[in-house]
Amino acid sequence: MPDRDYLPAMGRDALLPLYDPLSRLLGVRAAHRRLVDQAGIAPGHRVLEIGCGTGNLLLLAKRTHPQVTVVGLDPDEAALARARRKFGRAGLDVQLDRGFAGELPYPDASVDRVLSALMFHHLPPPEKRTALREVRRVLAPGGSLHLLDIDQAVPRHVRFLTQLGHVGRRHGGHHDPADHLADNSSPRIRALMQEAGLTGPVETGHRRSIFGQHVYYRACA
Repeated sequence: MPDRDYLPAMGRDALLPLYDPLSRLLGVRAAHRRLVDQAGIAPGHRVLEIGCGTGNLLLLAKRTHPQVTVVGLDPDEAALARARRKFGRAGLDVQLDRGFAGELPYPDASVDRVLSALMFHHLPPPEKRTALREVRRVLAPGGSLHLLDIDQAVPRHVRFLTQLGHVGRRHGGHHDPADHLADNSSPRIRALMQEAGLTGPVETGHRRSIFGQHVYYRACA
């Protein structure tokens, strides 16, 4: 796989050890549980998370639904290594692949549920479109996408942290993080989902944190 621009889990590789403690502090587990509950995962399903990071959401999904196959995709090999260690300690099977949301290395109609949590706003506008088209391609009939992400209307300090994180973006990407957030409003995300061929895109809930408002979405194949 060619090396490309991507944002490490904490903006910089050196900060990766802080990712899980910070996630716990911010109550991300509760947000993940709500997303897993929303997804309506059933035995035999194949569940894919795009931008899985260190594997917390996937681990929760597997523990909650042990009879499903879970697959995680992320461009950050260091984060994937942490995820592999977590699943190994838990004695659970997982498929973890290095790759990008815009080039999913999976066959057409091969996934029942796609999950994405707090990753989508990192994608530049063109990559958002490409990623959603790829999600639609890999979803099986009756499958669905379940996405949690930050809303456009975020506090000033969050915009600063987003800009700071993008300073650490791999290979010196030149995308403006302000453009990422401006393209991340709820109407825009739902429009992009529909444009990609996903049906019935809706908001399913909201969550408040120190990082502002987060929105839950669902869209179907």
